[in-house]
Amino acid sequence: MSKFKQVKLAGIKTISIKNRKSKVTPKDFGRVIDPKKARVSDFVDSLPRILAANELRDLAQDIERSRRKNKPVILMMGAHVVKVGLSPLIIDLVRRGIITHVAMNSAASIHDVETALWGQTSEDVAVNIMDGRFGMSRETGEFINLELTRACRETTDGYGEALAKKIIASKAPHRSVSILAACYECDVPVTVHAAIGTDIIHQQPTMDGGATGEMSFRDFKILANSIKELKGGGVVLNVGSAVILPEVFLKALTVARNLGHNAQGFSTANFDMVRQYRPQVNVVERPTQRHGRGYAFTGHHEIMIPLLSAMIKIHIPRG
Repeated sequence: MSKFKQVKLAGIKTISIKNRKSKVTPKDFGRVIDPKKARVSDFVDSLPRILAANELRDLAQDIERSRRKNKPVILMMGAHVVKVGLSPLIIDLVRRGIITHVAMNSAASIHDVETALWGQTSEDVAVNIMDGRFGMSRETGEFINLELTRACRETTDGYGEALAKKIIASKAPHRSVSILAACYECDVPVTVHAAIGTDIIHQQPTMDGGATGEMSFRDFKILANSIKELKGGGVVLNVGSAVILPEVFLKALTVARNLGHNAQGFSTANFDMVRQYRPQVNVVERPTQRHGRGYAFTGHHEIMIPLLSAMIKIHIPRG
């Protein structure tokens, strides 16, 4: 006989499942569709109305409502967005008038420039770092660093605008897939937020730290100017930036609020392959506390962003 007592269940009170509050019924289940006959809207409608699928629907509707109210939809993006081939989708949303500001880290701008000018990007770091060749692509450094130095001295342009204008003026062979160029052509602010020492162009002799810092600082103020319009609506998306853009966003938001702009009541969403501290706290939670809503989606960008894009365009077919 065991020396430990067991609780007796004879006195337990049960209830009927008919009276129990439940969260899932068959009407919430996914639906089987015929892929040869179904449209994109049929596929989206076939997704379960449960958890992340429903939240993604809600986010798409937030974006739709925001644009109908002429509120900003700001995309913050890391380099991976370009590396996994999403530039055409971002450009499409810009041209449709859905995305109203693109903020990227400087690695994303590097991939955008390399793709536009030379039709290739994302070097093999593991191979090239063995003998010190990693990040030493001369043309990349000269194009970006020299243009930043010139634009800093001769213009009031920011980092993103300067590179966009240079890509267009250079008649880059693949500029049709340049997010920088598309934003400039559509009069959509595009900003680049650099942390000196983090990118390949910073280790080359053409690098001017003063110019890089000043150009990125100008873009910080441009971003803050867009963020101040997040009053009673709007959406901020962070796709694949784990540190830089969540930190920049939080500071730009507090600048807007400090200047008296009631940037409240908007939605934010973070998309990444793993949950990270700064995006969760600085994008999803803190900016929307008391007013607004924050979403967090975990998954590969090359799947999640095309799905979100399709959901948005179902309701906003043309800008």
